[in-house]
Amino acid sequence: MTQPPPERNEHDRATADWHAMLAGDAPVRAPRAADAATPTPPVDPTPTGAAAPQSPSEGRPMTRREAREAEQRRAAEIEAAAILAEAGPPAVPAVPAEPTRPAEPALPLFESIVADPAAPEPDPARPSRAERRAVNTDPYEPEKPKRRGAWGCFVGLLIVAALGAGAYFFLQGPINAVIERFTPAADFEGTGTGEVVFMIHDGDVGSDIATNLVDEGVTASYDAFYDLLLEQSPEPEFHPGAYQLAEEMSAQAALDALQDPANKLENTFVIPEGMSLPDALVAISEGTDVPLESLQAAAVEPPASYGLPAEATTLEGFLFPATYTLEPGLDGHAVLQTLVNRQFEALDAAGVPADQRWRTIVLASIVQREAGSNLDDFPKVARVFQNRLDQGINLESDATVAYGTGNTHTVWTTDEERADASNLYNTYANPGLPVGPIGNPGDVAINAAIHPAEGSWLFFVPVNLATGETVFSTTVEEHEAAVARLQEWCALDENAAYCE
Repeated sequence: MTQPPPERNEHDRATADWHAMLAGDAPVRAPRAADAATPTPPVDPTPTGAAAPQSPSEGRPMTRREAREAEQRRAAEIEAAAILAEAGPPAVPAVPAEPTRPAEPALPLFESIVADPAAPEPDPARPSRAERRAVNTDPYEPEKPKRRGAWGCFVGLLIVAALGAGAYFFLQGPINAVIERFTPAADFEGTGTGEVVFMIHDGDVGSDIATNLVDEGVTASYDAFYDLLLEQSPEPEFHPGAYQLAEEMSAQAALDALQDPANKLENTFVIPEGMSLPDALVAISEGTDVPLESLQAAAVEPPASYGLPAEATTLEGFLFPATYTLEPGLDGHAVLQTLVNRQFEALDAAGVPADQRWRTIVLASIVQREAGSNLDDFPKVARVFQNRLDQGINLESDATVAYGTGNTHTVWTTDEERADASNLYNTYANPGLPVGPIGNPGDVAINAAIHPAEGSWLFFVPVNLATGETVFSTTVEEHEAAVARLQEWCALDENAAYCE
């Protein structure tokens, strides 16, 4: 049975009509001025084949835009009428009675409020800008954020930069620690190439061996070997002496080689460049069957008995640094004579006359200790000292001062030590060369002493003790600036160990 259509309120109708109009399916009509006052009766669905509503002004069907505008006006008028009905009639102030005038036809309530009598009736075919904006606006689209001004963006960037810099400053240490913790230490692979005679000295512990292996080019890093030692159980034992190793060995391969008795060399020892006489005697004893006491007794014999220059008072400077493998059964004097003879061979090969041996060895020993490991700096260091000697300026070598105090393993000195003229090795307080060599120089230092580089430098100072980077200066101002760089470098916590 046919049922009448369900009743709908105005809101539901407006919604339905809106969606219908957007879809282009609902018939619409042109707005009329009387719509605001005359209630619109219910409209039955248009029968099939019925004509579409006509525009009163043109006698044509309404366009979608016209229908949409008419519906918007109708909804606004109904809403305004409802609001005024709830508020009640406005209060009328008391005024003197006026003569009765003929009643005027009442205007629709909504038009009396919002309509402008003088304004022309809007053309339904040309909607206003506000109406076009209302139609084109999506009610569900979020409001676009307002653009910030240039200053606001600049301040924001400054805040972000400050926060980033602060985070980097405070988190740099922890982040580096985490990275180092989870980054494996540098290490070589395999058993290496070439040959290296490596010395383990009496009293060396794991950390000493790890350091020396890196210095000799055997392992890639301290941590690679030392961390491996910490993992061993039981703890490895090391015996003093010379061991046959190779260059660029993995930490595991180096540890295995040092634990293998077959790699221990008999009657073999190494004297590194710059090593002092007391330490050289210990190294000889560790690599041979000659007792240390026998070597010490032989070292105090008159230097002339070894053929040293008349100025020499000890064997210091004349024990050539090299690797030695000696025949068993030699006594202390015979062993030391072997090293002295090897130094004479080096001096002769460099073209040093016999009467210049003493001066050459003394200057070369200072160059050896001061130049460090950077071979390119040896001739420059020799030039600095030669320029000072030529101009009558004290050498001011910290290495000579330290040697005179008995600190043969450092070049750091104090103000008091540099002011002590009673130390005959003190080249701050005493002019010219010191009274004797301060170590045993090798071929590079000897050649630098007799062939210094060309230059006018009077100062030098290392500015990075880890890499050996050295700055050479001609003026005091340049030198003081370089010293400031060294002080800044030593002030960093990670570099403190180098500056002790």
